[in-house]
Amino acid sequence: MSIPVPVLLTFLVLSACQGHMAAVLQTTILKESIRLLRELLETKVSCDKMNVTSIFSGDKTVDDMEILCKASTVAWEGRSCHRHLEGIYLNLLSLVQRKSTVYKAPCPVAAGNTTSLNEFLVDLQRVLQRLVKE
Repeated sequence: MSIPVPVLLTFLVLSACQGHMAAVLQTTILKESIRLLRELLETKVSCDKMNVTSIFSGDKTVDDMEILCKASTVAWEGRSCHRHLEGIYLNLLSLVQRKSTVYKAPCPVAAGNTTSLNEFLVDLQRVLQRLVKE
């Protein structure tokens, strides 16, 4: 049984478009998260100095999906500080669920080193900007 060439070509084109749309959607989510982070960093709130788990220090072999998964947990835990953190959480959750079968956000984060919420947001913004460029 052979597949007609036009059907095969149509399938290949649709497959390529779906991959492109997924990449566009991922970039859109990343850019929206960066916008939310920028607004958060420009808004001075009393809980900027709140301590959160430091997920960016330590093991440098951690992959991007694990970082995003852990960042979603920190964003979820800090959402009472600012409403944009819930949007960042939802965006990170969406990215992790789309791109990884290994991580199920929100990921557990080990207690230990802490940083200020403001420093966490700056570091997260840096990671998301790097991912947009890649």
